[in-house]
Amino acid sequence: MKTLVLLGATGSIGTSTLDIVRRHPGLYRISAIAGGTDAAGLAAIAREFRVDFAAVADPSRGPELKERLAGSGIACGVGEAAVIEAALHPADLVVGAIVGTAGVRPTYAAVAAGRRVALANKECLVCAGEEFMRRARETGSEVLPLDSEHNAIFQAMGRHTAEDVVRMTLTASGGPFRTWSAERIASATRDEALAHPNWSMGAKVTIDSASLMNKGLELIEAHHLFSIPAERLDVLVHPQSIVHGLVSFADGSVTAGMAVPDMRVPIAHCLAFPERVASGAKPLDLATIGALEFAAPDLVRFPALRLAMDAMRTGGIMPTVLNAANEAAVAAFLAGRSDFAAIPRTVETMLERFDRRNVKPSHLEDWLEVDAAVRREAVGLARVASPYAKN
Repeated sequence: MKTLVLLGATGSIGTSTLDIVRRHPGLYRISAIAGGTDAAGLAAIAREFRVDFAAVADPSRGPELKERLAGSGIACGVGEAAVIEAALHPADLVVGAIVGTAGVRPTYAAVAAGRRVALANKECLVCAGEEFMRRARETGSEVLPLDSEHNAIFQAMGRHTAEDVVRMTLTASGGPFRTWSAERIASATRDEALAHPNWSMGAKVTIDSASLMNKGLELIEAHHLFSIPAERLDVLVHPQSIVHGLVSFADGSVTAGMAVPDMRVPIAHCLAFPERVASGAKPLDLATIGALEFAAPDLVRFPALRLAMDAMRTGGIMPTVLNAANEAAVAAFLAGRSDFAAIPRTVETMLERFDRRNVKPSHLEDWLEVDAAVRREAVGLARVASPYAKN
């Protein structure tokens, strides 16, 4: 039996992970869970899977969690320290699926402890990728990519190393605005941006997918995960979301990672690695699909992807600035305080403001301080009223 810690238990990745665990009684045991604000959901999961420890990040939700777990014998905690405690609970695998920078310190703690980590949190690598992977190498922590694209690349790589790779390609569905004009995208409503054609994800990730920022962040992740130079990374728009990643080798061979668009596929791979277990996803039927389309991304209609690629090439604190500004701008859009076009506009402004700042982070907290500084400035920009802002 493999013991798991599940960070982000009530989110979309957490829910899919729990589905796989239910499908394989006797193979997995969950020792600790953590979540952000959903105390009721955490308590229900804790009781169902008889975990040892449950943590809720939001201090105001602590009393509810404690009340709902009363009499169960399950220990619980509140705040970031408790989430880190959950991350360090004894386990064979830590699933790092907390969304946003809130997941950085807990996931980093697991890596610093030398744990095997199935990584779904983008910010660990986008905000502090250099430090995160340096620490993983130092402690011998094995980082398994859980995002569908990176997991597909991981499987396609096999035993090969970065030296064998000529090009690494991530695919993007194109999101709900794939065929829209730039003018129509700029005035998109919240509901339109959240209507992803292929994937069921949290609100923030769905908005990032609509702007293609999500793919830019994933390029930065791949750069750190696989030690691939920026110039050997690219993106293809692939609306069917069947091919998730491609690896082109020096001999001319290209290996593609393919699966139906279901997050249970990469999750099952990480949970069982190096073995295989059933994920519950339907089999891939290429005959029924019939045709697969590919196209180069339009960096004019989707400037967020261009900004992310530029930040990756520049390196240093620029990916950290990109991510923090994007989070602030997406939050403003979701709250109805700005229009969709304000997202890349805010990000570009913050990249320009921080470009000449002589900041060289050497520790995780230094990277997070850059993140916090960008957010403080970006919030003001993202709140600028817009005639297109709609709920």
